[in-house]
Amino acid sequence: MTAPATLAPRRPVALADAALAAGLAFLLARPALGTVAAAVPVLAAGYLAMTATALAIPAPAGEGTAGGAVHARRSARPPLGWAAPLGLGLAAVAAAGVVAGPAPDPRVGAAAAGLGLLAAVAEEALFRRLLYLRLLARYGTVVAVLGSATLFALVHLPAYGTAALPVDLGAGLLLSWQRFASGRWTVPAVTHAVANLLAVT
Repeated sequence: MTAPATLAPRRPVALADAALAAGLAFLLARPALGTVAAAVPVLAAGYLAMTATALAIPAPAGEGTAGGAVHARRSARPPLGWAAPLGLGLAAVAAAGVVAGPAPDPRVGAAAAGLGLLAAVAEEALFRRLLYLRLLARYGTVVAVLGSATLFALVHLPAYGTAALPVDLGAGLLLSWQRFASGRWTVPAVTHAVANLLAVT
């Protein structure tokens, strides 16, 4: 009788891990995918699939541990609400000019803005929703913020190289802080989208 109850929490965790692995693999392969003839539809389909998958998987809050449940409850009461973190994030983006995002490909022209928006939403759904909640439930707020920011920066290495690593890490820390302070993954998604639009216009 206890086996189903024991196995039940593992399914969302396994799904979350599989979605994270697939999303990271797609982002790491992005530079190579950008060279194919149908780069725009391939990238757009990948971003849409990554977003849908990250949003469809239940939040792995708690993972069956008391400590994780406490962290999950705390995340429901953000310290600053959504307006202040969004305003600070947009101000930081405006001050920096460009935070991070897909480099515009001259072959796609106007599609670069659309891809930039799709990339921002997909990456935030993956890093600031799925990964952030996974780390929060298991390790707490500090690891969730630092871990999601660091992995965000590292996954951009193939596209931008080590020279951009400090910028990508700074962007990741800003976006992860917004996630913590607002309690919503959509706040860093808006900031990321604005940053990507500034990068391609």
